[in-house]
This record gives sequence, C-alpha cells and structure tokens, in this order.
Amino acid sequence: MSSVSATLKPSRTSSLLPRFAWAVLIYNVAAILWGAVVRATSSGDGCGEHWPLCNGVVVQTHPQLATLIELGHRMSAGITVIAVLVLLVWVFRSTVKGHLARIAVVAATVLIFNEALLGALLVLLGLTAENRSPARAVYLSLHLANTLLLLAALALSAHFVSKGDGFNRRSVRFRQLPLAVTGLIATLMVGVSGTLAALSDTLFPATSIRAALAQDLSSGANWLIRLRIVHPLSAVIAGVFIGWLVLRSISRPADRALGVGVLSLLTLQIALGVADVALLAPLWLQITHLLGADLLWIALVLLAARVSVVAV
Repeated sequence: MSSVSATLKPSRTSSLLPRFAWAVLIYNVAAILWGAVVRATSSGDGCGEHWPLCNGVVVQTHPQLATLIELGHRMSAGITVIAVLVLLVWVFRSTVKGHLARIAVVAATVLIFNEALLGALLVLLGLTAENRSPARAVYLSLHLANTLLLLAALALSAHFVSKGDGFNRRSVRFRQLPLAVTGLIATLMVGVSGTLAALSDTLFPATSIRAALAQDLSSGANWLIRLRIVHPLSAVIAGVFIGWLVLRSISRPADRALGVGVLSLLTLQIALGVADVALLAPLWLQITHLLGADLLWIALVLLAARVSVVAV
C-alpha cells in the first residue's frame, strides 16, 4: 500500500454496506428480467399512454393481465430508484473522499434516472406493444445500453466498496484499460443487437426455422427482420475477443476463477442462443437467455475491473 493511501482518513464502511450493494445489483437484474416479460408479452401498453400513473388512475379496478404486468414492472422500477439513492448516501457516508465506489455509485444514480426517463418516453410516445416504428428500435437500443451501463456501475460500486479503503483514485494503478474497455464495448453491442432481434421475434413470430429463414431472405422483409443477423455475427466477434481477454486474465491465480466463470457463461450464452433459434424464441427461453446475458456482462465488468484496476 502506498504512503498516500496509508495517510487517508479511515472509512466507516461496515460489512453491511457491501452486502447491500450486491443486493441492489441482484434486485436490478430481477427488475430487468421483469421488463423483458413486459416486452415479450406485449404488455407495454397495459397502462395506456400514461406515466407515472397507470391508465390515468392510482388504484386499478378490474385490471387486465397486461395492466398487472406493466404495473408490476413500474413498481419494481420505483423500488430500484429508492435502493440506488440509499446506496448513494450510504457509500458517501462510509467511504473516504476519492474512493472509486463513490464515482461508480454517482454514475449509477445518473443512469437510474436516465433509465426512468427512457422508460417513460417509451410509454408516452406509444412505442410499446405492437408498435413497429424505427423510433421504437432506437429507444429500445438506448434503453438497453443504459441498462447495461447501470448494471456495470452497480457492479463496480459493489466491487470497490467490498475492497475497503485501498481503492482510492490516488492509491490505484490502471493497466490494460484500453483492452478491457474494448471488450466491454463489444459485449454491449451484442446486447443491443440482441434486443433488436428479440423485438423482431416478438413482432414477427415464425412458425418454424424454415419460415424464419424465409423471413430473413425475403426481399420485402421488414428492416427489423433484416437486422436479426447482426446479433449472431456480433456475438461471434465479441465472443472471440472476450475469450482472448479471459485467457490473458486467467494467467493470474487471483483472477482465474472469475475468468473461468466468464468462459462458462459465454459458452452457456452460445448454447442458449442456438436453442432460442431452434425453439423459435419461447418466453421462458428469452428470459433465461437475458439472465445469462446479464450475468455474463456483470462477470465481464468485474473481471475487467480486477485486471485493470490494481491497488498499489
């Protein structure tokens, strides 16, 4: 530990704070999966074009299933905002000035409000349910990119706060940062293209693999169908890159377990992607595929942090 970090004021971080930070991250993953249920069941218009109220009222009388699904998602999102704000205050009260957890949790706070704004715009602009406009694809892409960045910020908050006082801007060294950032950006692009592919499966369902291929090759196919090929292609490119990054990281015994975990999750995602195509994207498999993608993203962010940010 450097002399600079040794003279820092001791933090008041308790064992409860890291646990709470990891719990907030886990809860956010669950909220994201529920959001996918809203999309896959075309329940995004369950509350009409009203936000934050549902169908213009607070208490629902004889709600339809779509309304319950959408309302449940909004309630879970509200709890997420509160949890992130609590985490923000707790981190700032429990860590020293310049602690990397503070930077990460501030980013998470900005991103959670941006998440709420994008979700509100999807509803208020009517970009839900069976809407097939290019604007919906654009907003969904921005929504997913923001969601993944939010998960990354929360994962880094939990990671850095778990490390104690040693992870201060003046007491860490950054290495292999361009490599790590490149891998994360590649994975982010896979997630965005995956959302567009899932939206295409929802709006233009196929009855068989042959029918799906016919859709892809048709000269009159909707532009969203034509974009489906981007997801598997970007997944292959990102997978090769991430595999190379992981192989570099597992040479260190301290990072080996996490590196193996990333490779295992990557293999699982490829298998789930193949099953998604073969089974014509049923709801349960879409949710499982998204869960695997979120876990892979979080593991990759944590691995990048362990490789690139080292206490000195």
